[in-house]
Amino acid sequence: MSEHENRKIGVLVMSYGTPESMDDVEAYYTHIRRGHAPTPELLAELKGRYEAIVGGVFPLRENTNGQVAGLQDKLEQLAPGRYACYQGLKHAKPYIEDGVQQMADDGIKKAVGIVLAPHYSVMSVGGYIKRAQEKAEQLGIEISFVEQYHLHPKLLKALEDRVSDGLGRLAEAAGGRERVKVLFSAHSLPEKIRELGDPYERQLLETSAAVAEAAGVKDWQFTWQSAGRTREPWLGPDILETLPVLAEDGVKAVLVAPVGFVSDHLEVLYDLDIEARAAAKDLNMTLDRIAMLNRDPLYMETLAESVIDAVQGKE
Repeated sequence: MSEHENRKIGVLVMSYGTPESMDDVEAYYTHIRRGHAPTPELLAELKGRYEAIVGGVFPLRENTNGQVAGLQDKLEQLAPGRYACYQGLKHAKPYIEDGVQQMADDGIKKAVGIVLAPHYSVMSVGGYIKRAQEKAEQLGIEISFVEQYHLHPKLLKALEDRVSDGLGRLAEAAGGRERVKVLFSAHSLPEKIRELGDPYERQLLETSAAVAEAAGVKDWQFTWQSAGRTREPWLGPDILETLPVLAEDGVKAVLVAPVGFVSDHLEVLYDLDIEARAAAKDLNMTLDRIAMLNRDPLYMETLAESVIDAVQGKE
């Protein structure tokens, strides 16, 4: 490898990960459950969810691959030849440690890590960073991190555009845009994060408030979704608990804006598009959701600018 390439800055793009095929679902969930395989009943239910959204094929993985490629393209435009992107996943190959190892194998000495999640929690983004940091230290790579980017103006603009589009689609069903209730949502985490003074909930509300204001939305609230199945209490109320309350209040149309997620995957395509939509239908409500960010140019610019700012902050 040439000396010039050695001076490239590695960009470790981290995400939760999804299985690559139906055959990988059991191993994937065993990893999430810290080595405990799901019961046959739970495995059958999980596979059923994937079958329901993707018919047994896996476009989900392509979303992350596309975002990593999109970020590489954007960095190349902004700083030609300076950055090289690597992927590291929490629960699937290539694991976070694999991504760091690949950087070391390529002679990278300096790196920055960013997670495909705009909001920081010690239980989510903090966990990614810890794993990457430990592996980087072991391999002698100097690495810094983008911890959050939940108020980046281009992220907010991309979300505002999507909320405005969604309100336009639902206005007819609701009898006017102002009669659509906007529900901002994100993946629930165990309630104990509140005791830790974790910023996750506050940052999500900051994003939601900023997007609502920019889109001119007055009637909105925040709700949670996709809580894990553990004995400990998780942040609520869940969207499936929120919808009946809204129905009682006479709400006829709901636009869900899952601002805690950045791409189409199970928590969006099943938990919202199938489960929440069916619940709304039973309540005689119309439910739609905003389009996900995926490879939106504004999101790619958000990531690229956040990476460059992190690097410049260390120089």
